Amino acid sequence: MSDETCKLEERHISWRTQKGLSAVAALLLAGFAVAPVATAAERATAHRGALVSVTPVADHDAGQVREFLAGRDIAIDPVRYGVRAYRLTYRTVDPYGKPTTATGLLSLPKGGTQRLDLVSDTHGTMVKRTYAPSASEDLGRVPSYLNASAGRAVAAPDYLGLGEGPGPHPYMDTRSAVTASVDMLRAARTAADRLGRPLTGDVYATGFSQGGQVAMALGRALESGADQHFRLKGLAPVSGPYDLEGQEVPALFDGRVNDISGVLYISYWLVAQNRLHHFYQDPGEVFRAPYASRVESLFDGRHDEEEVVKGLASSVKQLLTPAFYDRLRHPTGPLLDAMRSADHTCDWKPDAPVRLYAGAADTDVPIGNARSCALQLAAHQAHVPVVNQGDVDHFGSFATSAPQVARWFDALADRGSLR
Repeated sequence: MSDETCKLEERHISWRTQKGLSAVAALLLAGFAVAPVATAAERATAHRGALVSVTPVADHDAGQVREFLAGRDIAIDPVRYGVRAYRLTYRTVDPYGKPTTATGLLSLPKGGTQRLDLVSDTHGTMVKRTYAPSASEDLGRVPSYLNASAGRAVAAPDYLGLGEGPGPHPYMDTRSAVTASVDMLRAARTAADRLGRPLTGDVYATGFSQGGQVAMALGRALESGADQHFRLKGLAPVSGPYDLEGQEVPALFDGRVNDISGVLYISYWLVAQNRLHHFYQDPGEVFRAPYASRVESLFDGRHDEEEVVKGLASSVKQLLTPAFYDRLRHPTGPLLDAMRSADHTCDWKPDAPVRLYAGAADTDVPIGNARSCALQLAAHQAHVPVVNQGDVDHFGSFATSAPQVARWFDALADRGSLR
């Protein structure tokens, strides 16, 4: 079967919009065979990270990978190999510890060494479930294709409630994002072994925006022994909201976060976190009319970002009731607890090398988040550089940083091989 036969139909679209696609149907028509699902014995002894199924979703030669990246303004110099990608369905737990399933993308290089190091890539904020890495071939796959084409396996979890995972997405719930990410690593280990590309156990972690915060928390979990099979070798988050209480939420009120992004993020966060921390019983306690009647349905996983923003107010002040607006500026109780539950990700001393990437002109996640993270790490005698990408916005910080991260992981791997 030729690469041309396997190539998925693409069309260039902006990073804010992505096409819906039944990847499984398209690939079956293209001649892909679906890899075996879990055996009866595996299902009978189901545990966190147990692999349920493996479905091929992409097959590109190196030239096609370069074309994909260049079309999204991403530097292509790390590309050495083509890439094959698979949707993994695996077992994990929900925010309450109950068994559930999740999906994610495993990308493998078409070349290089047989045994592969593993990159964990955790994606940024997505409101539509079909935008997740395993479901849509667009921005969410950039780090996967960059790092896989450089010669590493890449595990990119969709998180809970995105991709083909059931239920709503618990946006910015750090604990469940980490369990889903660790379990994705476990599922990737099983799948890679079955596909004849076993993993070394060395892990390099990166992530963008929401995923930058998840990557920091995942790094901490791995160094704390979350799974004995994996060893953290490098950590490179990009533009993560590491400090909700001290930076990200105050930035909603002082102009450092633009109105459109502020409305999207805070409404998503309030709806999702209310399921866990119970800020309100009725949306009208938080959101003004007419937004109160529609805000929860806008975050049902079927609407894209443009639809959500169009259905809400033009600013955070116009979105929230005066009482809740003031409450958010001076959080206490469950509201403060929800912020602080996400703000521990930099409060540790990493043994692995760490770099924090950010953009000075980012008005989605201001660079103060990265500086705050560096200060927390320094308090533990970990001196971590903040790589300031200069006058770039949120997407610009990603587009500039992603290839740099892939090159840095190359350098770390080369340094390790010389020991």
